[in-house]
Amino acid sequence: MHETPEDLAALQRLLDDSHARAGRHLRSIFDDDRRITAADLPALLPGVQVLNLATVTARGEPRVAPVDGLFYRARFWFGSAHDSARFRHLRRRPAVSAAHTRGEELAIIVHGLAVEVSLDGHPFRDYCYEVYGEAWEEFGPGAAYACIEPRAMFTFRNVAR
Repeated sequence: MHETPEDLAALQRLLDDSHARAGRHLRSIFDDDRRITAADLPALLPGVQVLNLATVTARGEPRVAPVDGLFYRARFWFGSAHDSARFRHLRRRPAVSAAHTRGEELAIIVHGLAVEVSLDGHPFRDYCYEVYGEAWEEFGPGAAYACIEPRAMFTFRNVAR
C-alpha cells in the first residue's frame, strides 16, 4: 500500500461528498452497507486492474475501452501509446469516466479529469516496476501516462444481508 494517511483522508472526503451528491437511485444501490471505505480500497486494488475508461471525441461522442488501471496514492493511473486515440482525445478534452467492476461483487466508478504526467523521476515509475517487473522496460518507458484527478467517486461491494 502506497497511500499516505492524507491520501486516504482526502479520498474518504471525496467518497462521502460524492455519495451525498448522488441521486436517489444510485444511493439506493451504492447504499451505506455496500460502500467501501477509502482505507479498504487499496487492498482491493493491488497491481493491474482492468479499468474501462471513457474519453470524448471531437464530435462529443463517448469512447470506452479497457486499460491497465493501477491504483496508486488513492488515484487511478493508466498508460497508452503517445499517439493513441485515447491520448489524442484527453489532451483536448480531459474529462473522463472510468469503471472497474468484478461481476456483481465489486464496482468502483470515477469521474474526473485525466492529467498527463511525465514519469521522469516520478515515484509512480517505481510502482510500475513493482507491478510489472523488468517486463515494463519493453513497453512502459515510451508510453504516455495519466492520473485521473477525481471529481466524484463511488464504491460498491456486494455484501450478504
